[in-house]
Amino acid sequence: MSFLKRIGNDKSGATAVEYGLIASLVVIASIGALESVADENTGLWAVVTNKVTTSMQDQTS
Repeated sequence: MSFLKRIGNDKSGATAVEYGLIASLVVIASIGALESVADENTGLWAVVTNKVTTSMQDQTS
């Protein structure tokens, strides 16, 4: 039983857990930011594709 009490009172792993939580929050924020950038990039290339297609059709007509 004293082994379980020692494990329960051991605080040495608490810092590692806190760092893990901070790292996971940073990763979640990064993923959100990258998704936003990816959406903007996709929209930009859609506009470029439409303008090039329109330009090519005007030149062949």
